Amino acid sequence: MSALKLFFVLVLSFYTSCLSAQTVTNKKIAYIVSDISIPFWDIMARGIKNKADKLGYKIDIYSAGNNKKNELEAVAKAINDKVSGIIVSPTTSSACVTILKLAKNANIPVVISDIGTDGGDYVSYISSNNEKGAYDIGKVLADEMIKKGYENGKVGIIAIPQQRANGKARTNGFLKALDEHNIKSADIKQQVDFSYQETYDFSNELISKYNDLKAIWLQGSDKYKGALDAIESAGKKDEILLITFDAEPEFLEMIPKGILVGAAMQQPYLMGQYAVEHMDNHINGKKVEKNFQLPILAVSSNNIQNMLPTIKLNVLGIETK
Repeated sequence: MSALKLFFVLVLSFYTSCLSAQTVTNKKIAYIVSDISIPFWDIMARGIKNKADKLGYKIDIYSAGNNKKNELEAVAKAINDKVSGIIVSPTTSSACVTILKLAKNANIPVVISDIGTDGGDYVSYISSNNEKGAYDIGKVLADEMIKKGYENGKVGIIAIPQQRANGKARTNGFLKALDEHNIKSADIKQQVDFSYQETYDFSNELISKYNDLKAIWLQGSDKYKGALDAIESAGKKDEILLITFDAEPEFLEMIPKGILVGAAMQQPYLMGQYAVEHMDNHINGKKVEKNFQLPILAVSSNNIQNMLPTIKLNVLGIETK
């Protein structure tokens, strides 16, 4: 038995015996997030805190640092604190199954906010329509490639882990858009540590391997500079396009300038607010939608000005008093 499995068994048996008969009374919610150092998750956490404050809940935020053992320890701490509910953005869809088992045994409701799960019981799953969002941004890229005469070139993909349900959906939607425009894809490189160096190295590998590479799609946003630097180092600044999933504040200037073709922007701040709202409705005996999806904004130079108010709050979490 692995150390991680042993840890799970011990935690499960302990909290099942100690907490199954207890009643959750705290007006407190735990948010367990894969890695809050990634801006997307930090923005979601701010949306969660904003709505929790309005509804009178105390929020405890636990970042796992993309480590499953840390994640399970955070779940154990939340259960020990007898929270009213757990909101989770898990490290992987498979890891979420374990979290749901632990919470169920402690009689604590769970709302999943993004990533998804491979099974288990939960109150509500707040997600983005990843496949449709990736499809829409794929069309934006395809149109730009055709406009520039790049339609015979290939597109490299630097992906989030494909064992995540949202990762699979993004890849499927994007490839569908390319296929409809008869544009070929190159390799798919899966991120592990989500670092600048990893992004730079993957981009460099794609550029070196494919002489006909004309675009890179980064399935995240915060390490975009790694891709841009690799393109520039290869002397192909004006030959290889970059498009992303999600957004950074500087994209508001980079997209109009053409440095980025565009970005498929999720709305993490709004997702976080809905996660708390659904949890509160469940706690108060109200009907809750089991699977709740928000649209993803396919942003390019053609529409960014009209979408700025929505982008600033729902995408970037820029709160105004």
